[in-house]
Amino acid sequence: MRGVGRQDTRQRGAISVIVAIVMVCLLGFAALAVDVGVLYAERAQLQNSSDAVALMVAQKCARSVADPECSATWPRPTELAAKLANGNAADGLTNIKSITLDKTKGTVSVNTGAKETGSPANSISLFFARALGITSAEVGATSRAQWGAPSKGTVIVPLAIAECKFSPDPTFVQVLTMDVNGCGGIPGGFGWITDVKDSQCSVTISAGASSDPGIWFNSDTGAPRPSVCSAADISALQDQTVLLPLYAVATGTGSGGKFYVKGFAAFHVTGYRLSSDSWNSGGLANKSIRGYFVKFVSLSQALELGGTADYGASVVRLSIGAP
Repeated sequence: MRGVGRQDTRQRGAISVIVAIVMVCLLGFAALAVDVGVLYAERAQLQNSSDAVALMVAQKCARSVADPECSATWPRPTELAAKLANGNAADGLTNIKSITLDKTKGTVSVNTGAKETGSPANSISLFFARALGITSAEVGATSRAQWGAPSKGTVIVPLAIAECKFSPDPTFVQVLTMDVNGCGGIPGGFGWITDVKDSQCSVTISAGASSDPGIWFNSDTGAPRPSVCSAADISALQDQTVLLPLYAVATGTGSGGKFYVKGFAAFHVTGYRLSSDSWNSGGLANKSIRGYFVKFVSLSQALELGGTADYGASVVRLSIGAP
């Protein structure tokens, strides 16, 4: 009987060892299931934070490199950058580790890290992993954004403005006409573009070098709006800032003419008078559009970035890869 008792004791001891080993494994799996999930959630918040800051800085730089948010050096984040970063964290705490700018290339890179009271810098505390001797883990995220002039985009009406009419001064109100005494050859201030690819009023335009046949577009010098545009299409211009192509060279005459599109500019329309449509047209002669050029920054994915001339219209977007 005593021999059996000694055997039970040995068995209980062996079972205790097995349970201890299994518990360690279970805690390890719990650490993977819970702590790793916490890490992923934290990283997602940090990614949102870095995205928000990168897009903000890129937009500020696109409008003016002299903007305080578009600083060449970042000894510490600005109040706006910190607010955007913290606002995307569930606990309202995010550490902006660095912001790197390249104004020549038009890129910004933002690195963020976790921020938790009592934990090491850029780290968050763990729960189950403590049983394995791991008390915290570093978490971070990186976002890159770029800005620049658009090289391709869709304009809501097929309207082109002569480059020589462009003015960066938003206080200079212009009246653009279709008269032949302009500086572009055909016609003077603005002209309609004929899109042979479809029958839509909107038209997708590319800008670039004059040697590229893809950026030459047929002209329509008719006084009324193009036949593919309805009255509703034209009324969409009312008191709106629209992205329009600027033509630098024009060849031919009448319906045989062509525009070379050099870049894009934003024009705020304050009135127009056409033979078929008019709005706020007091004092305007027929075939005239009134308005002024403005700074314009777009996050639209429909606009492509390129090395085209800068006329104050910029595209901002998140990018992948080294800045």
